Amino acid sequence: MNEFFEAFLQADAQLLLAINGLHSVFFDGFMMLSSDKWVWVPFYVSLFYVVLRNCTPRTSLAVLLFALLTIVLSDQLTAHAMRPFFARLRPTNVANPLSQWVHLVDGYRGGPYSFPSSHAANTAALSFFFVLLFRHRALSWLMAAWTLLVCYSRMYMGVHYPTDIVVGMLVGIVCACITYWCLRWLVKIERLKLSLPSAFPPQGDGGGSSPLVHWYVPGIVLLLTLAAFAIAS
Repeated sequence: MNEFFEAFLQADAQLLLAINGLHSVFFDGFMMLSSDKWVWVPFYVSLFYVVLRNCTPRTSLAVLLFALLTIVLSDQLTAHAMRPFFARLRPTNVANPLSQWVHLVDGYRGGPYSFPSSHAANTAALSFFFVLLFRHRALSWLMAAWTLLVCYSRMYMGVHYPTDIVVGMLVGIVCACITYWCLRWLVKIERLKLSLPSAFPPQGDGGGSSPLVHWYVPGIVLLLTLAAFAIAS
C-alpha cells in the first residue's frame, strides 16, 4: 500500500513538472494574469448582470449573497481547515526537494502549503453554482472553460500538484451544491420571483420555457479579458 501511495505521489509530481516545463515568456505572463483573482472582477460583474437581467432585484440580491457565501465556504474549508491539517508542502516551497526542478514564474512561490488548491475550489464553486442556477448549455461550457484555465494556470506556475487541483475542484463543487440548495429552499420559502428558465424547476418539471436573456455577455467579457492578457503578455 505504501509503495502504491509513493508511486502515485511520484506520478503526481512528474505530471506537475511536465506541465510546468511547457513554459515560455508569453505564457508566463498570460498564466500569471490568469491566476490573479482580481483581474476577473469584470467577469464576475458580467455574471451578476445576467442575474439582474433575469431576476427580480430581491432575488438578485439573494443570488449575490449566496454566490459570495459559496466562495467564502470553499475558501475557508481549503485554506484554513484542510491545508493546515494535511500540511503538504507546496512544490515551490524551498523546503520541498522538488522546488529545485520547478520553473518559477516571476519569482512567485505562494504560501507554504498546497493541498488542496483554494483557486481551484473557489473557481469551481462559483462556476458550478452558476451552472446550477442558469442551466444554460453554452454558459455552462463557458464557466467550465474559465475554471480549467484558472486551474491550469496554477499548475503551469508550479504552485500546485494536479491532485491539489482535482481535490480543490471537488470541494468547490460540493460547496456549490450546498449553497445552491439553500438558495433554492430560500426562494421557495420566501416566494421570491425568479424568471431564469430552469434554475428552480418544479418537481417533475424539466424547467421553464422563458429564455435566459443576455447570457452571452460573460462570454464577451471573458474573450476581451483574454485578449487583454495576450496583449499584456
